Amino acid sequence: MTLATPIAGAVRLALRHPWLVIMVTLAATLLAGTYAARNFALTTDTSALISPDVDWRRDEAAFKAAFPGLIDTLIVIVDAPTPEGAEGATARLTTALKADDTHFIRVRRPDGGTYFDRHGLLFRSPEEVEDSTAALIEAGPLLGPLAADPSLRGIADTLALAAEGAARGEGDADRLARPFARVDAALAAALAGERATFSWQALIAAEDAQPAPTRRLILVEPRLDFGALKPAAEATAAVEEAAASLDPAAGTTVRITGGLALADEEFSSLEENIGFVGLVMLAAMLATLWFAVRSVRMVAAITVMIVSGLVVTTAIGLMAVGALNLISLAFIPLFVGLGVDFGIQLSVRLNAERRDGADVKTGLTRAAGALGAQLALAGAALFLGFGAFLPTEYVGISELGIISGLGILVALGLTVTMLPALILILAPPPPKGRVGFAWAAPVDRWLERRRTAILWAFGIAMVGSIALLPFVRFDFNPLNLRDPEAPAMQALADLMQDPLRTPNTVQILAADADAAATLARRLRDLPEVVSAVSADDFVPTDQDAKLPAIEDAALILDFTLNPFDIAPPPSDAETVAALRDLAAALETLDSADAARLATTAGRLAEAEPDARSRAAAALVPPLEVTLGGARAALTAERVTRADLPPDIARDWLTADGRARVQVFPAGDGNDNATLKRFTAAVAKVAPDATGLPVSTQAAGGTIAGAFVKAGLIALALVSLLLFAALRDVREVAFTLAPVVLAGFLTLGSCVLIDQPINFANIIAFPLLFGVGVAFHIYFVMAWRGGAADLLQSSLARAVLFSALSTGSAFGALWLSTHPGTASMGKILMISLIWTLICALIFEPALLGPPKKQPVPA
Repeated sequence: MTLATPIAGAVRLALRHPWLVIMVTLAATLLAGTYAARNFALTTDTSALISPDVDWRRDEAAFKAAFPGLIDTLIVIVDAPTPEGAEGATARLTTALKADDTHFIRVRRPDGGTYFDRHGLLFRSPEEVEDSTAALIEAGPLLGPLAADPSLRGIADTLALAAEGAARGEGDADRLARPFARVDAALAAALAGERATFSWQALIAAEDAQPAPTRRLILVEPRLDFGALKPAAEATAAVEEAAASLDPAAGTTVRITGGLALADEEFSSLEENIGFVGLVMLAAMLATLWFAVRSVRMVAAITVMIVSGLVVTTAIGLMAVGALNLISLAFIPLFVGLGVDFGIQLSVRLNAERRDGADVKTGLTRAAGALGAQLALAGAALFLGFGAFLPTEYVGISELGIISGLGILVALGLTVTMLPALILILAPPPPKGRVGFAWAAPVDRWLERRRTAILWAFGIAMVGSIALLPFVRFDFNPLNLRDPEAPAMQALADLMQDPLRTPNTVQILAADADAAATLARRLRDLPEVVSAVSADDFVPTDQDAKLPAIEDAALILDFTLNPFDIAPPPSDAETVAALRDLAAALETLDSADAARLATTAGRLAEAEPDARSRAAAALVPPLEVTLGGARAALTAERVTRADLPPDIARDWLTADGRARVQVFPAGDGNDNATLKRFTAAVAKVAPDATGLPVSTQAAGGTIAGAFVKAGLIALALVSLLLFAALRDVREVAFTLAPVVLAGFLTLGSCVLIDQPINFANIIAFPLLFGVGVAFHIYFVMAWRGGAADLLQSSLARAVLFSALSTGSAFGALWLSTHPGTASMGKILMISLIWTLICALIFEPALLGPPKKQPVPA
């Protein structure tokens, strides 16, 4: 029995019982569709794409088990024009999020909260503590009246008292210029109908003091649904809703980023124009199919076969792997591309037979006999090629190999059963013109005459491509696959400008807190490290030098900041009276700033109540934040590691005593070269380090290694298969050499156009291998059968339009707004162009004159 026998037998069976075959395959499709619909599962958990048995994945899993709340988080960024605005908005938002246990497991503030409010001064240098407490004491006369009446009335009364004292010579009038000017600006904005901003902290602080930060962070551990395309979508919407329900100060913004937000945003980017891309793909494939077979009925038959096979393959894939992942989903373009190829091969050969006078049934029988061996060998080679991914550690591509390998069997089976039956029932008319390419005759002659030159040219191109291989860029930074204009990505890019807030940090699990502190000190000495943090860094140093200054200030300011009596909220009439008194007091001073504030206060007193409400909104909330912060800061006490609050301790210490060290890179935290040096330096000190930079680079190595390993296995398996079928080492080389050449040329092209290989576009290479092996098997087996003038043949037409169909359809991915998907479409186009060039030019030149057939005895 030859390779062609089972193919020809299947086609004859389908032609004898076409309706039965169609009904059976449609019933199988219906059953498969029902199963797929009921059992469809898609996991978007990218951490499951690589085997958990890899060393770096074990380190990652150990860290995640120790500190589960640090991995899957949303980062909420609160920015405001003033530190009080940022603190107030963050405190309110944190309270709102903590109350929502439906969407959130844990909500915490890494840079704020009660502990930092109380002990924040202790984290400054002794000199800074002295300056800060001195500034508070000096501001006591201002803060006392304000603490007793924290309202617009109290502010007006306090400024009026200060002005009257200056007028009597009891104070330095020049020192009032700055507060008068700043309050005037806020009141003027309120009069103009604007929401003004004001900072009492900036007013109290020395003019040369470092500005207080105006950004706060909230870390949110959401409840995730990995069965959804966007697992954190509901939690993100809940954060946005909570932020919108607050009444933040003017200019306050709330943004969401972090790994979860970026992943969800990536899927939104994929969805953005997927409908348009899908229509372009479908239109391109159908148009190319029509040009290939010149028959609407044949196009319809191939399309029905492809849809049926895709449904069946989906069901089989779900049975085989349980749930699809983001990589195994690529079986769809692989199946469609190779399924279309099989369909075009049979249909174009049928047209050639019908052009010679055969009817549909006879033509299909002859086509099956002529193509049976090629289709069987191509299908077997592809099955083994995709199976080569099974032993790799890249689970995503391994499962893709399983599904695609099984899909090849489905596609081949339907091509020789369902497709012939459909074509027979639809009875397409015979072609009107020649099936092959008559215009290619001169090209065939040119290839014969210039064979040596062509081979030399391709040889030089291959050597050049190999020389370029060291310059191929492997960019496995997932951030570079995302839309830089997307909100979460923009927020992250902004956050990464701060070297101490970049997410590209290394995490280390130490034996205990003492070991973590020692390790952090060693790491800080590395030039590649800007900072290393452990639990002990949340315990202030030099407390003996700082606490006396704080205690002295607390003693002096106790009654100032904590008055026995606090005035009740004023009526609007009382506020108006206070503003008029302020205007009168200011008019007694010989100062331009006082004069401007007097005019503004007088105008505000005569304005509508809404203007005074806006003024109060600008001045009073930051005053309350400042007073609360001052009270808390002056209650600081000596703290030790044991005094760390549970929220902080949980992020740095485990229940069994192990401890975490977080290491920050020096330099650009998003530069691949910087991160590579950084992780290498840290790994020398802590080999079991993990974190985003480590996993990103290790994943790149694992994935690249998986493709190299699978490629070598596939090459070996397919070579053995081809040798078993062809019994000729030279013909095996003729089949595989163009595939290898196309791969090198594709990589060389990537270097020339500066296109890095990434997580997304590397999927193009299995398709290149699959299509390339099939094409070259067709040509080699036709050549060994004595075929001449290959470019004029129906085979060349089938190969050309098969490549164009796959290339135009999946090249449409280039139109995607998602950068990763667009790069996949680009590489697919480049690889298919080179595959086609190698098939139509290099292969015929490599093969030379047709192989002489033995003369019958």
